[in-house]
Amino acid sequence: MRQDLDLLQGSWSVTALNVEGQKMSADMLANAQITIKGNRFTSTGMGAVYKGTLELDASKSPQHLTMKFDAGPEKGNTNLGIYKLEGDTLKLCLATRGAVRPSRFAAPAGSGFALETLTRGVTPAPAKTKTRASKKAVPAKSASAPDTEFAGEWRLVSGVMDGHAMEESIVKWVKRVTEGNQTTVYAGPQVMLKVEFSSDASQSPKAIDYFGLAGSTKGRAQAGIYEFDGDLLKFCVAPPGAARPAQFQSAKGDGRTLTVWKRA
Repeated sequence: MRQDLDLLQGSWSVTALNVEGQKMSADMLANAQITIKGNRFTSTGMGAVYKGTLELDASKSPQHLTMKFDAGPEKGNTNLGIYKLEGDTLKLCLATRGAVRPSRFAAPAGSGFALETLTRGVTPAPAKTKTRASKKAVPAKSASAPDTEFAGEWRLVSGVMDGHAMEESIVKWVKRVTEGNQTTVYAGPQVMLKVEFSSDASQSPKAIDYFGLAGSTKGRAQAGIYEFDGDLLKFCVAPPGAARPAQFQSAKGDGRTLTVWKRA
């Protein structure tokens, strides 16, 4: 009789993802895959490459899965989880932090759990792109460019998206890391956003332009404003294709994201 690890061999597309009660959009999942070869896994398409080893225990109920990362942003970490395999559909529930393994397939707010559905044999759809993006918003440099005043790691203090305040249970696990002219935003181990940026401090308020490299805004441009206040950094960014904000506000229906960060 074939073991579950044998049945998991090959490539699986991530077709649904819920992180602590937050459902990820289809664009966010574009090109997201996990490939399993032997007891090793490689996860790609979410703005970073994660690698490591798998351990399964099919004798447990629900069945146990342990992911040990040895490459990528989670290198050195271990995620405890459970799994259910039904033909070409694989369901995972993983603890993105801590040493408590999930006991059921659910990822409510504040749990630290991520619930994933993966499907074998489905080619992930490419992220949607729009042609309205301004060429000015696409920086010519790369992450090898000299560091800017945004450089380093920042922890989220507060966030408002389309007029809705982010829950504290989510806020405390979000960070942004900037190197050169590239910024990556993580929620736990999950890459939520990866952009190239250019800024103009001569404008009032100061202006920043993003061009999405991964996530829901991949291939699209966004206009925003920013402000430093002591050790805090504030951004207000419009949705792709919308006009640059004039104030640090996010109201229902405007699609803007207002965030405040503190240097780690």
